[in-house]
Amino acid sequence: MPGSYDHDFGFLISDVARLVRKHFDRRAACHGLTRVQWRALRRLFRSEGITQAALAEQLEIEPIAVGRVLDRLQAAGFVERRADPADRRVWRLYLTARAREVAADMERIGYEARQDIARGMPASELATMTALLERIKERLQASSGSRSACKR
Repeated sequence: MPGSYDHDFGFLISDVARLVRKHFDRRAACHGLTRVQWRALRRLFRSEGITQAALAEQLEIEPIAVGRVLDRLQAAGFVERRADPADRRVWRLYLTARAREVAADMERIGYEARQDIARGMPASELATMTALLERIKERLQASSGSRSACKR
């Protein structure tokens, strides 16, 4: 049934998420940071000294992908990797002075991007939307171990 809830809902969520990411990336380009890189830096601000594996788990992305993000952040001077004193196979992650210098501006950019997106929407609608998206997220996380629905 074209135009039905079942057909359009997933595409709409995907389109909105893509557009939000692009909106933020355009605004943050002045610092040379993507949304994914900023997300990694924000986690490090909360948990400086964590391992790459722990960061990957917190960001819910594969360790190899986090490694590539960190490679770029390190090359740009935002992150420093230090060997763990107890285990030479493990790298601990630390922010540089450059990361600390852009943090307030990046927070402002994120705030302004959210304001752009929400402009003209009543607070009650935003609260309802947020609550619904949280419920959807919880359901999807709870069913993440479900088997494939493909017929074989």
